[in-house]
Amino acid sequence: MNLNRRRWIGALALSLGLLPLAALHAEPVAPDALIKQVSDDVIDAVKADKAIQAGDVKRIVALVDAKVLPHVNFERMTASAVGRYWRQATPDQKQRLQAEFKQLLVRTYSGALTQVKDQTVELKAMRGKPEDPEVIVRTEVRGRGDPIQLDYRLEKVGEGWKIYDVNVLGVWLVENYRNSFAQEISANGIDGLIAKLAERNKAAAAKS
Repeated sequence: MNLNRRRWIGALALSLGLLPLAALHAEPVAPDALIKQVSDDVIDAVKADKAIQAGDVKRIVALVDAKVLPHVNFERMTASAVGRYWRQATPDQKQRLQAEFKQLLVRTYSGALTQVKDQTVELKAMRGKPEDPEVIVRTEVRGRGDPIQLDYRLEKVGEGWKIYDVNVLGVWLVENYRNSFAQEISANGIDGLIAKLAERNKAAAAKS
């Protein structure tokens, strides 16, 4: 699979299932129905936005900031990625880790939204129950080429749901980062990881 396609799938994982619940229904919806509805809505929005299709990174990042980030549990996602070292971090370090990790994910995948063409998202049968506090929603991305499995881990928060991990091409995002984060912390400490993430984010911003 080529790099552009991998990046697009990553963008879909991060960005296409996370619009505000209130924008869709006044009443609570099942997690799989939520993923399906918002995926369709965001794909349609991207297809209709010529600026995003042309690669306007600022516009893409603004879209992700406004519509996506409020519906991701970044504290849990960051804590899981940092692993056992999270307990050793000070409150200030935790805040900085979340901020840099969030920016890393947005910068890494937002530009790939320009790859959205004729893709659709189809739900697969859920193994859990909608009333469970945590569920995995399995989907299949269909377009040109072979279908690609894309899975979401969601947790119940009040009457709604938040995503805290995504499986892309058989790899859970949080687990993928956990290994590299552990190596960096082991070598240079928590502040070293923060500095590394900040460096990567600064380089990505300069390119855009």
